[in-house]
Amino acid sequence: MGIDNGGQQQQSIANFAALKTAIANGEEQSIKDLLGNQAMQELEKSYLIDLAQLNNNPSIIKLLQDIPVKNKV
Repeated sequence: MGIDNGGQQQQSIANFAALKTAIANGEEQSIKDLLGNQAMQELEKSYLIDLAQLNNNPSIIKLLQDIPVKNKV
């Protein structure tokens, strides 16, 4: 049996969309719940920080800045 990475990718896309919505709505607890202790790619992290800066929410910006970055493989 093969590994179904399509389901993982769909979940990742849905999670990223939920993060964007939570940032736009200023939902700090939702962002914490969605992030967990997961690392993300630098480009994704940078995009989310830019989005948070548009809303001028310092606590969310700090939360996003603290996300670990995935090492390139």
